[in-house]
Amino acid sequence: MKLFVILSRVPYPLEKGDKLRAFNQLKQLSKTNQIILFALNDTELDENALEELKKYCVAISIMKFSKFTIFFNLIRAFFCGMPLQVGYFYFRKAQKKIDELIKKHKPDHIYCQLIRTAEYAKSHASIPKTLDYMDVFSKGMERRIKTDPFYMKPILRMEYKRLLKYENKVFTYFNHKTIISEQDRNLIPHPKKQEISIIPNGVDTDYFKAISHEKEYELLFNGNMDYPPNVESVEYLVNKIMPLVWTKKPDVRLLISGASPNNKVLALASKNVIISGWVDDIRENFAKSKILVAPMQISIGLQNKLLEAMAMQVPCVTSALANNALGAIHNEQIMVAETPEQYAHYIIELLQDSAKAKKIAMNGYQFVIKNFNWKSTTASLEQLFRKK
Repeated sequence: MKLFVILSRVPYPLEKGDKLRAFNQLKQLSKTNQIILFALNDTELDENALEELKKYCVAISIMKFSKFTIFFNLIRAFFCGMPLQVGYFYFRKAQKKIDELIKKHKPDHIYCQLIRTAEYAKSHASIPKTLDYMDVFSKGMERRIKTDPFYMKPILRMEYKRLLKYENKVFTYFNHKTIISEQDRNLIPHPKKQEISIIPNGVDTDYFKAISHEKEYELLFNGNMDYPPNVESVEYLVNKIMPLVWTKKPDVRLLISGASPNNKVLALASKNVIISGWVDDIRENFAKSKILVAPMQISIGLQNKLLEAMAMQVPCVTSALANNALGAIHNEQIMVAETPEQYAHYIIELLQDSAKAKKIAMNGYQFVIKNFNWKSTTASLEQLFRKK
């Protein structure tokens, strides 16, 4: 099958969740399909991106757009009623290029990742299409209304309403729809949302596996550190949870790891809070740490940080919101907390009880091996593509 894939970002390097999902799906799909990739790009292209993507794609087209284009797109989206999330990534030059590529390659199926790319495919009614909602942007925006500064609230409310309407509207453009978890599917505002197929993320267990390493840090938080849900979660961790932990264990060190730490994150640095920024091999930070803590407050989708840590046999403490998408068993495969006091209690318990920590780590590892691997999740996606 010849697949035409439209992405809002170049899926390399793998520092963001959408890139990770796209890259691993391309890798698996390329084994039995021809992949024609079109990706937008609003940053400098990584020097290794094309080399990596050529391993899996027979044709690659990357279109960079400037800050001026982004500004124009946002203004146009504001006045035409389109969600800014969608307008940011839509421009006529890209539409023209996509139309030319589809005419040239005559794909059997079009696959769009995120509603950001849906506009580009909707005019090609004769070609079967699949949309990966992946996350529910409207719900993430609604949760941000409660936490962002007051001057952002009017914009966020507007964007929330537009996203809610658009997520419902694009449903009918596509033959098949996918999403990352049942929790997210239930949030899609469409009466036929049960038709959306759940395609979870996987984890590369050949890459993410237990590594013997001296433990330099008791706790780890990992993720893109300019992404609002991660920023809010790490502020909650440092300001609400850690003071309770330090009361009983003052020497506990927290490593905050991940690309692009913004000023709010950098301001959290202290003697016991280390900000690493981007690292070439994230496995080292998992291996250096005793526990991953992911107190996600406005989480949507499935947290890759949890899958990767569990695959590397690192015990995890997270929120009920994040675990709803994961489905691990509390106190067996993961520790699930609701309050700062519960987080502190579970962290201290795992640090003091090595047998309990090892049990959670091993059970979590077995859970991930059984339920989350890219080969099986992408096979389910491919089955959708082959349906009439």
